[in-house]
Amino acid sequence: MELSRLDAKTFDEIIYDKAENCLVVFSRKTCHVCAEVVPMVEGISENYKDKLGFYYVDSEEQRDLYNRFSLRGVPQLLFFKDGEYQFKLAGKVEEEELEEKIAELL
Repeated sequence: MELSRLDAKTFDEIIYDKAENCLVVFSRKTCHVCAEVVPMVEGISENYKDKLGFYYVDSEEQRDLYNRFSLRGVPQLLFFKDGEYQFKLAGKVEEEELEEKIAELL
């Protein structure tokens, strides 16, 4: 399932206004590691449809949002619970590691 794209406005609505538990992938089109990680996240998202939101932010198009979290490099997977940043995974993430973090969040 393709991840829903966020911009600064929709990010604030989902994360802070609705306080949705979610995973947000910061990525960019030209990143070869992202090209591996994003499809894996999309595949895993099917297992958590009613429990966790899955979103995508293009770090080049949404530079201010990317900078808001002082991120360095992509991909970056940020986890939020009840409107609060919890933790992140960076770089090439393995499916097992991602599943463990999702379980920790939920």
